[in-house]
Amino acid sequence: QVQFVESGGGLVQPGGSLRLSCTAPRIILSTFTLYTMGWYRQAPGKQRELVATFTSGGTTNIADAVKGRFSISKNNSKKTVYLQMNDLKPEDTAVYYCRGTSAERDVWGPGTQVTVGT
Repeated sequence: QVQFVESGGGLVQPGGSLRLSCTAPRIILSTFTLYTMGWYRQAPGKQRELVATFTSGGTTNIADAVKGRFSISKNNSKKTVYLQMNDLKPEDTAVYYCRGTSAERDVWGPGTQVTVGT
C-alpha cells in the first residue's frame, strides 16, 4: 500500500524557517521515482491550495504566493521530498499536505500543522 507521511511542522515565529519532509516508507525506490510529488496547504476556512511540485521528470514549480521564500527538493535515495520554508508569515499558517501522483495512483499524506505566530 502506497503511503506518504509528512513531518517537520510546528510553531515558528514570523520570519523563521521550517523544513517539511514527506517520506514514502512502504514503496520501493523505482516506484517512488515515478511519482510527481506536491505540497499543498489548507488554512482554516479556506480551500486547499498548491504550494509546490516536483515532477517525476525533475521539473519544479512554486506557487506565486510563496515564490522566493519556499523551495522544493527531493532525495530519491531516501524516498523523501522536502519543502524548505523561509521568512514565514502568519498567513502561511495551515495544514501542509504531501501528495504523490502517478499513472495509477493519487495518494495524500495525513498532513502536518504549521503555525506561524508568537
